[in-house]
Amino acid sequence: MARVAVVTGGTRGIGEAISVALRDKGCKVAANYGGNADVANAFTKSAGIKSYKWDVSDFAQCQAGIKQIEAELGPVDILVNNAGITRDGTMHKMTFEQWNQVIQTNLSSCFNMCRAVIEGMRARKFGRIVNIGSINGQAGQYGQVNYAAAKSGIHGFTKALAQEGAAMGITVNAVAPGYIHTDMVRAVPPNVLEKIVARIPVGRLGKASEIARTVCFLVDDEGGFITGSTLSVNGGQHMY
Repeated sequence: MARVAVVTGGTRGIGEAISVALRDKGCKVAANYGGNADVANAFTKSAGIKSYKWDVSDFAQCQAGIKQIEAELGPVDILVNNAGITRDGTMHKMTFEQWNQVIQTNLSSCFNMCRAVIEGMRARKFGRIVNIGSINGQAGQYGQVNYAAAKSGIHGFTKALAQEGAAMGITVNAVAPGYIHTDMVRAVPPNVLEKIVARIPVGRLGKASEIARTVCFLVDDEGGFITGSTLSVNGGQHMY
């Protein structure tokens, strides 16, 4: 029977690539999105993957979203916590709203989503959870104390939950992408982007498909001995 997989932020960028890769792997995929309905509808039409709208920073909405997916597709076996935003600014100018929005959307969402699926995974003694961290959660980044804190928190969250799930057949791992060729990175000024690429040993930006392949490796049924790990996929930019 096909595994049911949920990907948050799953209709664009890295999340879109993960959703499609899991579909191609034979999973029944539900792609969550939080904002742009036009993009989500276009994704559903092109990929044949149903999209579900809810705010991952809202605990009650996550509970309701998972209940809907399980009613339509079946119990959730795979969860990929990919949703994330940026609200950049240096500390002396950052507002509490900028801080809180990023912490709630990028970090608290991992608790919200895992809490919604963890009891079912424990009952079935199988689960695969992958949390998408970041190179900037490992190395830090100027103007991103909120984003770096949230992503660093994801790495600690992953290790702790991995210890809780290990005896129950649940693996919990993280993927820490470097700079990937997505809309977010393409919005960086060309002169700045050139300097970023110059610091990447392989000499290029990563591809969303390369992150997706890493996720597929971690969620495989045969991946039960890999848990609590953070896989860095950054072209050698930060060896951690």
